[in-house]
Amino acid sequence: MTADQAQGPGGAAVDVSEIPVVILCGGQGTRIREASEKLPKPMIAIGDKPIVWHIMKTYYEHGFRKFVLCLGYKSDVIKSYFLDRKRLSADVVLRPGQEPEFIGGDKTEEDWEITLVETGLDAGTGGRVKLVAKYLDAPWFMLTYGDGIGDIDITAEVNHAVRMDKMACVTGVHPASRYGEMHVDDAGEMVTEFNEKPTLATGWVSGGFFMMKREFVDRYLADIDDEDMLEKGPLRHVSRDGELAVYEHEGFWMGMDTFRDWKELNGLWDEDKAPWKIWKD
Repeated sequence: MTADQAQGPGGAAVDVSEIPVVILCGGQGTRIREASEKLPKPMIAIGDKPIVWHIMKTYYEHGFRKFVLCLGYKSDVIKSYFLDRKRLSADVVLRPGQEPEFIGGDKTEEDWEITLVETGLDAGTGGRVKLVAKYLDAPWFMLTYGDGIGDIDITAEVNHAVRMDKMACVTGVHPASRYGEMHVDDAGEMVTEFNEKPTLATGWVSGGFFMMKREFVDRYLADIDDEDMLEKGPLRHVSRDGELAVYEHEGFWMGMDTFRDWKELNGLWDEDKAPWKIWKD
């Protein structure tokens, strides 16, 4: 099975190249101002690319091509990046009476179809998804946040979600501890092992990588206000209805919530140890 084909019930194939990936990009990043005084949170860089590019690249490596970005705070910055990223990174030759010549610049070899949607400054996560509904033209859509990254096997998640055939499927991840973990001997006198910020083996939290049926929007978002949060009402309702499956991910996942998170993610990238980098340069 190729990366852009996920096996569904009865042997049917789901062509993920036609499934839109919705990315919530409206947040301000108020807890990470040291790295983002003038940027929307999804535009904070890991290496020389914004985190939203890393997220999109991850989906792209699993065969996805269509992206719908829900814009809010400083939407112009995100629009300018995707409109101008090749032009602004190139050398420019100006000649009298001629159009500028752009030489080099960022490679834009990804055949992405990107829809940039204004969803307002004050919309909640549920409202933003509702506001992009007209761009969701397939039976399924993917949904994620513009500040979380991981080495999730998205193809496996698609297979799992289609097999479960529920209204929605969320990736469950183990939270990482903010503190060092110590193993102590039975006498309580000696440390036998020390792990720096381990991934906790018990408990699950939402990793924010969803696969949803298009019907989810009509059933659970139709009556909400634009300011409503996806997490407070709709996801509670769909779980109580027995329609929220989970795909358990045991690997790397991290949200970029604080300046410390930003430094850690950039450290992994700079040392060529980024677990989410499944592509070749």
